[in-house]
Amino acid sequence: MKKRIYICHTYYHVYISFLKEFALPKEEQGHADMMLSKMSTNFEDLKSRLEQVGYFERVIEFDEKRDTEFPELARYKTPSANFVKALWNRMIFTRKYAALEAAYVPVDFKEYDDIYVFCDSDPIGYYLNQNKIPYHALEDGLNCLSHYDSARYDNKGHFGIKAFCSSKLNLIFIQNGYGKYCIDMEVNDISLIPCPCPKYVEVPRKSLTERLTKEEKNILLHAFVRDMDGLYEKMRHGEHSDNKILILTDPLCDLETRRRIFADIIGKYGQDAQVYIKPHPRDELDYHKYFGEYIIIDPTVPMEMLNFMDVTFEKVYAVLTVIDAISFAKEKIRLGEDFMDLYEVPAVHRQNEHL
Repeated sequence: MKKRIYICHTYYHVYISFLKEFALPKEEQGHADMMLSKMSTNFEDLKSRLEQVGYFERVIEFDEKRDTEFPELARYKTPSANFVKALWNRMIFTRKYAALEAAYVPVDFKEYDDIYVFCDSDPIGYYLNQNKIPYHALEDGLNCLSHYDSARYDNKGHFGIKAFCSSKLNLIFIQNGYGKYCIDMEVNDISLIPCPCPKYVEVPRKSLTERLTKEEKNILLHAFVRDMDGLYEKMRHGEHSDNKILILTDPLCDLETRRRIFADIIGKYGQDAQVYIKPHPRDELDYHKYFGEYIIIDPTVPMEMLNFMDVTFEKVYAVLTVIDAISFAKEKIRLGEDFMDLYEVPAVHRQNEHL
C-alpha cells in the first residue's frame, strides 16, 4: 500500500489534506502521516485532537526554521544590482539553507511514496529540491495565486532565466511549480491564474466537499472544533436574529490599523445586526479586548467547518480572504483591494498588478 505524508503550515492545509484522503478508495485510506509545521501557525492542541480522531497513522510536529534563524545566511541575501553576482549569491544561499534545515526535518522522506507540500515557498521546499526528493505541491489557499502569484512576484526581473535555473538546473529554488523536483501543483481553478505554470493541475475543491458523507463531516468537526458545545451555543445565541452577519478577519497591516479596519467594517455593515467575528488563526489582535460586545468564534476553527453545522448567516464579510467555499451565508462579500487601498499602499496588496 502506498504511503503518503502531508506537510501543512495552516489549519486550512490540514482541512484539505482530510478532503484528499476522504476522496480516495476506502482500501487506500488510513495510510498517511500528517506533519504540522510550527513555523507560521500555532496549532495549539490540534496534534492531540488529530491523534484522538485517529484518521492519520502519525501526526508529527516539524520545527521548521526560517532563514533568519541562521545568521550565516544573511551575507547571501544582501541586494546587488549586478544580476550575475545576485544569482551566484542565491545559488550559495539555496544550497546552504537546505543543508542547515536538514537537522530539523523529523522524518526520512524516502519512506514515502507520495509527499504533499502546501506552501513549498517555505524552507521545506528548499530542502526537498536540494535533496532531490520529488513531491506534489498544493496551493496555499483557495485561488490564492489569482491574487498573489508569489513565484513571479518574488522573482521579478529576468524571471525566465531564474525559472530555468530552478526548474531545469536546480541551482536556485522557486516555489509554486517551478522547483525541479516538484512533480505537479494542485490548484482549484487554473483559469483564474494570470500566468499559470505548466505543472499546474486543476483539482476543484468543490468536488472534494460535495462528496463528503455525514460520517466524514463529523470527523472534520471533531478534529477541528475543540469545544463543540461552546461553538453551538455561540451559534444559538443569535438564532432569533433576522440579521446575523459574520466578519472574517485577516492578519492585515499593523495591529492598530487592523483594529481600525474591522471597527470600520462593523460600523458600516454591522448596524441593526447580530455581529459574529471569526479571527484568522494568525491574527494576533485581541478581539475580545476591542470587540468584546460581539460574538467571537474560536480562531482555530476553519471557517469551512461552519458549512457542516446547522447555521445560516445573512451575510459574511471578508477583506482579502477568498470566501468562495462558504455555503452557510446567503450573501458573501469580499471587500477586496479597493477597500484595502484606504488603509495601506496599494502595491502591498495588489501584487499581481506589479509583476
